Amino acid sequence: MQIRPEPPYQPHATPPVTLLLCNLGTPDAPTAKAVRRYLREFLSDYRVVEIPRLVWWFILNGIILVTRPKQSAAKYASIWMEQGSPLLVWTQRLAQSLQRRLHARPIDATLKAFPQNIQVRLAMRYGNPAIGTVMTELAQQGVQKILVVPAYPQYSATTTASISDRVNHWLAQCRNQPEMRFIKHYHDHPAYIRALASLVHQHWETNGRGELLLLSFHGLPKRNLMLGDPYYCECQKTARLLKEALGLSAHQVQVTFQSRLGRAKWLEPYTEPTLRQLARDGLKRVDVMCPGFVVDCLETLEEIAIEGRSAFLTSGGHTFHYIPCLNDAPIWVDALLEIAQPHLNGWEPIAHTTADKESALSNARALGAPH
Repeated sequence: MQIRPEPPYQPHATPPVTLLLCNLGTPDAPTAKAVRRYLREFLSDYRVVEIPRLVWWFILNGIILVTRPKQSAAKYASIWMEQGSPLLVWTQRLAQSLQRRLHARPIDATLKAFPQNIQVRLAMRYGNPAIGTVMTELAQQGVQKILVVPAYPQYSATTTASISDRVNHWLAQCRNQPEMRFIKHYHDHPAYIRALASLVHQHWETNGRGELLLLSFHGLPKRNLMLGDPYYCECQKTARLLKEALGLSAHQVQVTFQSRLGRAKWLEPYTEPTLRQLARDGLKRVDVMCPGFVVDCLETLEEIAIEGRSAFLTSGGHTFHYIPCLNDAPIWVDALLEIAQPHLNGWEPIAHTTADKESALSNARALGAPH
């Protein structure tokens, strides 16, 4: 691995602090070609699939990338927005809302603790805008302080750690590394739980309340749990805290896991079979929420709001309500800034003087470096 060439160091008057919001990623278009390209990158990550590389290469390239792209492209097409992929659109809107909220701070005392010169950028672990591309752009801006905020409330090696891997891969090629901080998780943060509870209450006020609140989290191979991944336990804690915040009893809330891949045993109970069984058992109305996804995406809009709805209604259920993700709801914007604030302490940027800049340029010229 080679270290990238970089321009000579030049102090900036006010080097910005950056809050880098990182999400999973999405295909560039709802086409088989774009989905194949995205799946190849996603499923080639050893954090996502912990199968011996040679064995997995044949499965991935000989089976999955041959059959799955066309099927997945049709699913993406069913939920694609005019502006693009829902995951990208909603993550962009969240980043923009965070930036606007920070700009409003002169008249809002609650944000005084934030660095004055702070920007919000977004990046995707797979697809575009890629983490490496965005990090390079930040380096060109002279950014020297970056807080990485994963769009994953619950930590897993398959998601959060993969973001860290990609950031560190970029850092390994960087000569003048920025100072980095990472948020590991916020599954039990009071602001996150408060935002979830607020969305449920809003939904109930508009649509009435169902007999059961089903909390569907993304699945994970059970083997990962046995090897020490804390994801399952963090999902359960989120569910417990949300249940308490809503004042519900144990029989009014149920946790399930969705999005299985392959034949291995995954975290149980599985979402779709549970929805079918609930309907067969006589449940008339169910409200479903996906707390592990902070913005709506294929897994929520197609797998739950379309396929999950069909599974429940065709099995005898009468009413199915999907409660949308936090997306860019104002209470979530405030909550995410509250989560980020302690990690930004002490990061008020120091303005460099004109003399500092002239000295750096003079040193560069003396060494014969371009400037």
